[in-house]
Amino acid sequence: MIPEPVAEFLEFRVRWLELQPALADPNAPPLLRTLALLLEKVERLPATTALIRSTVAGTALESQIADATAAILLARFTSRPIPEICAMGGITLEDFSKSVAYREIFGLGEARGREQGLKTGELELTMRLLQRRCGGLTPSQEARIRALPLPQLEALAEALLDFQAAADLETWLATI
Repeated sequence: MIPEPVAEFLEFRVRWLELQPALADPNAPPLLRTLALLLEKVERLPATTALIRSTVAGTALESQIADATAAILLARFTSRPIPEICAMGGITLEDFSKSVAYREIFGLGEARGREQGLKTGELELTMRLLQRRCGGLTPSQEARIRALPLPQLEALAEALLDFQAAADLETWLATI
């Protein structure tokens, strides 16, 4: 037995879509046909996507269909290379790179890369300054410093300006 609020929600607020019939219906709305790509046979994907794209070419739906196609194919074929996904979807790499899915995925990657690069630079500079200020570091100290998250590494870089000896580093490390 479905609870009443859930039943009411399903009856009045959910619109059920039949994707399988949309695959065979050339008159189905383009977005519905695009959603049906989730069920399309792999060997038919290029022809199906080409047909959908040709029906929306030059319209306001063109970019939405391209975005939806890219997102569906990325979700469906997670282990395939992007050029292969593009070929299956009948889209160019340029079209794919303009999609929202692509920009979001690669935007996250770029942000992580920038953060990793920043940490690497901060770490190398801090290690050189510590070598100069405190002398040789023990393997334990070096491992602990390399494991610091960026905010703590930045705090260490500032604190080391006041260090007078290696003992100051040990004292600082003991506080984290």
